[in-house]
Amino acid sequence: MSQNNHPPLPPIASRRRSYVLPVSLLVLAIAAAGFYFQQSSTAPDGKPGPVKGKRGFDEADAPSAVSIESVTQADFPVYLKGLGTVTALRTVTVKPRVDGELVRVAFTEGQMVKQGDLLAEIDPRPFQIQLQQVEGQLLRDEALLKNAQIDHARYLTLLEQDSIAAQQTVTQEAQVKQYQGLVTMDKAQVDNAKLQLGYTRLTAPIPGRVGLRQIDQGNIVHASDANGLVVITQLQPISVVFTLPEDQVQPVTQRWRSKEPVIVEVYDRAGKSKLAEGKLLAIDNQIDPTTGTLKLKAQFDNNEGTLFANQFVNVKMHLETLHDATLVSTAAIQHDTQGAFVYVVKPDKTVQIRRVTLGATEAEKVVVQSNLAANEKVVIEGTDRLHEGSLVDIAQQDGQAVAASPDTLTNPDAKLRKRNQR
Repeated sequence: MSQNNHPPLPPIASRRRSYVLPVSLLVLAIAAAGFYFQQSSTAPDGKPGPVKGKRGFDEADAPSAVSIESVTQADFPVYLKGLGTVTALRTVTVKPRVDGELVRVAFTEGQMVKQGDLLAEIDPRPFQIQLQQVEGQLLRDEALLKNAQIDHARYLTLLEQDSIAAQQTVTQEAQVKQYQGLVTMDKAQVDNAKLQLGYTRLTAPIPGRVGLRQIDQGNIVHASDANGLVVITQLQPISVVFTLPEDQVQPVTQRWRSKEPVIVEVYDRAGKSKLAEGKLLAIDNQIDPTTGTLKLKAQFDNNEGTLFANQFVNVKMHLETLHDATLVSTAAIQHDTQGAFVYVVKPDKTVQIRRVTLGATEAEKVVVQSNLAANEKVVIEGTDRLHEGSLVDIAQQDGQAVAASPDTLTNPDAKLRKRNQR
């Protein structure tokens, strides 16, 4: 049996002690390095200091690129806004008033017509024949009346000469009255026949735009037809019925009592394109209890034909004009739990938080009722990183780009501000 010549291994406990010492030294080294870096990033007051960049400047304190605008003072129109529906002033369904064949259609679908314009014609021949008949009867009865009147005049002469009985004169007088009645009836029949003949020409009862034709030429039409021939809608002038909330009733009624014209503008469904401008015509006498709104009606000339019956529109009614009002863009207004505020840029390019009271808003402009003066500068873009006393770098003022100042080109913060502007 061979002998093992390797030296004997140290005991297990000794080997464990030899590994523990290097590991302990490594842990102590890491802890010392962490303490060093913590001390280097701690301010003298014991609070964590700002993180330094490669160039040694503080990113948190770097100026923020912003856009500003000047506070203006001008007259500001106040509008009340509502939703409305265009309503035709008059809508008429043209129906035949006599029976007969439709021999002519004289209008084009969708055209504008004036009152009295010919729309269609029914075969007039049966009514012309009827007129001739009653006119002939009138001529006959007029001749009989004239003869009876001559006889009555002769009988009166003979009665004065005592050559005829008085009864015969009275009888002849009754005969004259009888023929007078017949002539009156004949004249009425002639007028009626002329009227029926006139009904064969269908004319526009109102000015407006004709719709689609409901019946074609060649058909037999009747006075009892339900659909009629065509519908005419009067579009000039035209009205718009709109609603306003009941809390706006008092200012509206006060404005209405001033007897001055109240201007009303209507816009398309998107509220961008102006369609027409008119005047307030009437105010309803009660508030709708289901919606809490008041109905109003405005009238428009609609000379351009931009409004159509039953069209949905947005309505703006001019209530008043605020003179020399303080105005800023709505983009400058910020909100928090305490209310509205703006960032005012001071001459040293630091910002101040200014609490404001807001008024009416119109076309991205808002009236500031207090705590802001004309020509002060407010931030409209770049407010995300701002707080009281923040330093700002003005990139735009009143919509115009602002050139970089010379110190920006040499300042170590220039790259950071340039990055913020992007």
